Amino acid sequence: MNLQTKIQVKKQPHNQIDYQSKLFLIGSCFVENIGSKLEYFKFKTLQNPFGILFHPLAIENLITNAINEKVYIEEDLFFQNEQWHCFEAHSKLSSTSKNDLLNGLNQQIQAANHQIKDTTHIILTLGTAWVYRFIDTDAIVANCHKVPQKRFLKELLSVDDILQSLQAIVSLIKSVNKKATIVFTVSPVRHLKDGFVENTQSKAHLISAIHEFLSRQPVLTEMRLSGNPTICNQQTFYFPAYELMMDELRDYRFYAEDMVHPNQTAINYIWEIFKDVWISNNAFKTMDEVETIQKGLQHKPFNPNSEAHQLFLQKLSERIDRLQLRFPHILF
Repeated sequence: MNLQTKIQVKKQPHNQIDYQSKLFLIGSCFVENIGSKLEYFKFKTLQNPFGILFHPLAIENLITNAINEKVYIEEDLFFQNEQWHCFEAHSKLSSTSKNDLLNGLNQQIQAANHQIKDTTHIILTLGTAWVYRFIDTDAIVANCHKVPQKRFLKELLSVDDILQSLQAIVSLIKSVNKKATIVFTVSPVRHLKDGFVENTQSKAHLISAIHEFLSRQPVLTEMRLSGNPTICNQQTFYFPAYELMMDELRDYRFYAEDMVHPNQTAINYIWEIFKDVWISNNAFKTMDEVETIQKGLQHKPFNPNSEAHQLFLQKLSERIDRLQLRFPHILF
């Protein structure tokens, strides 16, 4: 008896991720979930330099500022609830020190600039089509930072609005990095504070815009060894994280206690499919070695001073040294 409707996904035949790849992950909560897995397995990643960004205009703004190497100044900040904030960044960058926030923003902009230029893969996750416009400046913000809601206008981005933003994002990236592979996803996290119907409408706009964008991209005709031509999209792709959560894992046992976010079981499930689709088979052996080391480092001995534990630590250190000879970027 089959108790699931399975989504058919295939191994990506081109541009696979391996330990030479450089990844830039930006967007909503799915980035945090998959990014933590990639970091655990010690891939080269930069993840959300400005914190979680929920909507496409916030992502577009960050990429624009990173490419243009924007320098943040005091006028870009505001003071609220005993902290300094920036409307373009998540509250995780906020600080009680104005200078610390400015330094953090400018450091992260430089990090994003370097990563966009050098990256091989960019994973963009869209979370919502709902945005908030700050009335005082008429600017759409990335995060409201608990500023009273009466100071914002809430708007729903249309499919065309999102499509134009995606086109701008990809054009900006390609202007400095023509070889980057871009993978779009839609976050499976439900934004129920917007309302149940409103959340569905929001996700529908995101999905429609992504697929409209992908349908307009140039395709590459490749000749297989058999002589049969194969049509494939060249550098922009879609990974069905949202559909996996909604269709394969359509049960509340796969949600966290808030009944909104995927729980660890769901995250692991989606990660395994992402791994099968996007990560090169050649990287699997190294991933297994990294995981063995990670588990060894987390091991808590009954007697830390025992001879057996000292021998265990010595062998673990030797494994790390051997791995770092092959991949110097891997640090534990």
